[in-house]
Amino acid sequence: MKIALAQIAPGVGYLRGNSERVLRAIGIAARRGAQLAVFPEQTLGGYPALDLWEEDGFDRANERALAALARKVGETAALVGFVSRNKDRVGRAARNSAALLHKGKIVAVRHKTLLPTYDVFDEARYFEPARDNPPIAWGGSKLGVTICEDAWAMDPSSTRRLYSRDPVAAQARAGADILVNLSASPFLQGKTALRRRLLSAHARRLKKPLLYCNLVGGNDELVFDGGSLAYDARGTLRARAAFAACDLLVFDTRTWEGAAAAPEPDDVGKCGEVLILGIKDFAEKCGLKTAFVGLSGGIDSAVAAALAARALGPSRVVGVSMPSPYSSPGSVDDARALARNLGIELRSAPIGGVYQSYLQALGPEWGRGAPDLAEQNLQARSRGAILMSLSNKTPRGFVLTTGNKSELAVGYCTLYGDLCGALAPLADVPKRLVYRLAAWLNSEREIVPRPSIEKAPSAELKPGQKDQDDLPPYEQIDDALEAWVQDRLSPARVARGVGDRAVAEGLLDRMDSSEFKRRQAPPCLKISSKAFGIGRRMPIAKAGWRERI
Repeated sequence: MKIALAQIAPGVGYLRGNSERVLRAIGIAARRGAQLAVFPEQTLGGYPALDLWEEDGFDRANERALAALARKVGETAALVGFVSRNKDRVGRAARNSAALLHKGKIVAVRHKTLLPTYDVFDEARYFEPARDNPPIAWGGSKLGVTICEDAWAMDPSSTRRLYSRDPVAAQARAGADILVNLSASPFLQGKTALRRRLLSAHARRLKKPLLYCNLVGGNDELVFDGGSLAYDARGTLRARAAFAACDLLVFDTRTWEGAAAAPEPDDVGKCGEVLILGIKDFAEKCGLKTAFVGLSGGIDSAVAAALAARALGPSRVVGVSMPSPYSSPGSVDDARALARNLGIELRSAPIGGVYQSYLQALGPEWGRGAPDLAEQNLQARSRGAILMSLSNKTPRGFVLTTGNKSELAVGYCTLYGDLCGALAPLADVPKRLVYRLAAWLNSEREIVPRPSIEKAPSAELKPGQKDQDDLPPYEQIDDALEAWVQDRLSPARVARGVGDRAVAEGLLDRMDSSEFKRRQAPPCLKISSKAFGIGRRMPIAKAGWRERI
């Protein structure tokens, strides 16, 4: 059978637009001779729609859109994800479903069996699982249709079973000739290799070709990286769609004619491309135009601005230099050099006058000697107010924050200051990855100025300030962050990784006590297995249960 994997980018709730995308892709697939076009999970309504799934009429609107779409489908059939109503008398009101459309009709509907409830997923809150999911007999073959999590019954990184049921194996046992998985699997570092190992093992174990169609694009904090895959019955990779871009693969599942593997970037490049896509789609889907980025002359703001310029184009990014009385001339020069390298507009708004006005308004006990923590925060809030005001004055303007995950982890950030913004593109990027992204951005020509990379990080809010005056080295912070937040290791193992028990204890205390700041931070683009966002639900007020090291 000649099949197309239609890797498209649906918008959440955008039923009409998503249907139009499907029809365009079917048209291209038809011209290339495909008999069937396979689309991602939740193609019509977008993923994840979260509590939109519970809104009265959303499931019915999905079904109406599906029926209208079916009437326009001709000789080339389409396998499309959507939300359907649960016709049973018990259970959740909706199901996560897939429909086969052909010659103006809805030929068959199947439902998702395994509903994930970990990290960013909470599908059991919204959907009723499938009771029965037989293969679909069509076109002289039996299609074994599963949806995303249905393929993850086994943990590919271990021998552990995650679920008692194995929907992919059940399809093979029921006589499916071709296994097809409609997916909405967001990007995580290392997940592309994990997916391939998992899907290849399914095909090899069940001796069936397996086709995997993944969604692409950014929806709020999640970015879907595409990379749709096709395996033969021996588990050999035959085709791979583009990374972090829309694509259409057309191939014959018998001869594999037309199958090809698209190139993809290295691990750091994957992170960079995903962040760029996340910024681009966040702006586009929220109707935003001009991004404002505070440029300190440091590496974080430089990387954030460079990613934004690639995502939106230089004409839609404005850098704002806001030197404090303690900023070095070199930092201002580095901000200018970055803006020149990127071709973006640079505005200057020194905060000295605003800061002095605040000090005068607050009383005589303020502004004596070197700035204490409260006065340093006051400078950061002055910058936040300037950035928000500039964005408010600009039609469809918005602020991108520049803080990284390491700072957010230990609370080295200021509420209503550097946490002001609509989106935090680096908030799931540890400091050491920031440096790697800078090198990636500079791979063809210098974008991030060399001094921004080489100088010691500093907020420059008091004379001679350096981040490491108040924090351990970022390498130790990142080691603790990875062990405690992402790998969820014991405090003793965190200490062994950090190399210093007292330092590790202090870092864990700071991470635990900074939850109230993270709860008020802008949404971040998730690229790790555990980001500070919707997938990490920690209480703000909590007793000190943690064992001491």
